[in-house]
Amino acid sequence: MPSHVFADRPAQPPERGAMDALITRTRRLRGDMEAMRQDAVTADDDARGRWQRALCDLAVHQLDDLGSHLDQLRSGVPATEARADELAEHEADEAARSGSLLSRVGSAEWNLLTDEVSWSDELFQILGRDPAGGPMSLDELPSLVYAEDQALLTAVVTDCLVDGRPIDEEFRVVRPDGRLRTVHMMGEPVLDSDGGTASMWAVLRDVSELRRSQRAVRESQDSFQRRRHAEQTERRLAVEMQEAVLPPWRGSLQFPPTGPTSLDVAAHYLPSANGALIGGDWYDALQLPGGESLLSIGGLTGHGVTATSSMAMLLGALRGMAVAGVRPGQLMSHLNHLLDTAGQPALGSGLCCRYDPGTRVLRWAQAGHPAPLLFRDGAGRALATPDGALLGATSAAAYEEADVTLLPGDLLVLYTDGLTGAAVTGDTADRLTALAARFTGARDARECVRVVVEEFGQGAREDDACVLVARVTG
Repeated sequence: MPSHVFADRPAQPPERGAMDALITRTRRLRGDMEAMRQDAVTADDDARGRWQRALCDLAVHQLDDLGSHLDQLRSGVPATEARADELAEHEADEAARSGSLLSRVGSAEWNLLTDEVSWSDELFQILGRDPAGGPMSLDELPSLVYAEDQALLTAVVTDCLVDGRPIDEEFRVVRPDGRLRTVHMMGEPVLDSDGGTASMWAVLRDVSELRRSQRAVRESQDSFQRRRHAEQTERRLAVEMQEAVLPPWRGSLQFPPTGPTSLDVAAHYLPSANGALIGGDWYDALQLPGGESLLSIGGLTGHGVTATSSMAMLLGALRGMAVAGVRPGQLMSHLNHLLDTAGQPALGSGLCCRYDPGTRVLRWAQAGHPAPLLFRDGAGRALATPDGALLGATSAAAYEEADVTLLPGDLLVLYTDGLTGAAVTGDTADRLTALAARFTGARDARECVRVVVEEFGQGAREDDACVLVARVTG
């Protein structure tokens, strides 16, 4: 079968039905081969028959290996692309160098009555021995075997000659060129008419590449399991940290809880399409001393524990400075300095709004972030954006502020740029402003958030995202 590397079309993961069919066919073939092996009646002096029976045994072993490999494929344990390319290249080289399977199978027979020894040409090739030097006796054979395996070879040969036990073992052989090969040996005694051992025959198969491939599979599987465990652990930590930092409230909140005018606030976190990428996006709403309200949203580059830990640090600093009365522009400058000098440098965007319910003035600043969308009288628009560079981009960044007076019934939508996927056409702000009619008919901020989630929640987002909605009541 040609290697998948040279196939006319890229190899695709097999469907489960196709894999089940392959496994069934392999098991059926294995059963047929086992029946053929059992039906083969071989005379003790029939060398060709013994050879054929041994090949049947080897074929059964190979079908067992194939069945095991197909079961692993069906279980869905992937190999890395680099490992697959390496194996494909090695198989191509090995096929060109070694030829067919039969070139790696040799036979031998030792006659105990005449001391005659016969080796096939393939066995000389496997063991790296010059045919001019002749075959080796059973007493000499252990000298070819790796020192740690010599005792095992001696024991199984003795058991075969004395007790008539068949041989089915593997040994490491040191060739004259210094190369270490793994050889699978199968043999049986040949009895004379009196029941004594007259000779011993054996079939030896070079299984070095098979065992190397099995080791590679085990190693790659172990590596994959370790990596998957590490990824699962990191994701769990990132989720736990995110849940601990983001506001725990669900539904709508009123800021302040009482008064002639207030903000009805709701927010939602949208995970990435595959759910495995936990990023550094955040949203926050906080009641401040003096009756003002803080609204903020933003995101950091990266994913996992690093991104969520940096987000936790940034959000904690933001809350503390907001409570201390720091204005949005200056607050952004402090966050930029914090991120620029952090031990794990990162880039981020952010938006900070401070709302005064007495004057209904929203003062805000941004750092490379999309402007809030203001919906009024059934139409939406983006607010004019004050200057502000990305957080962590430059230590000398300055952040301007902008003010806007809100009216009862006005709606603000704050969002992060991961709301739409890369494959989705259309500007995010345009898609959000197109929802103006639905926002107008919504009962509260929570229902407006539900509208956004329905619009964007099913998209193939490559990143996570946040959306926060605030409606002026009163």
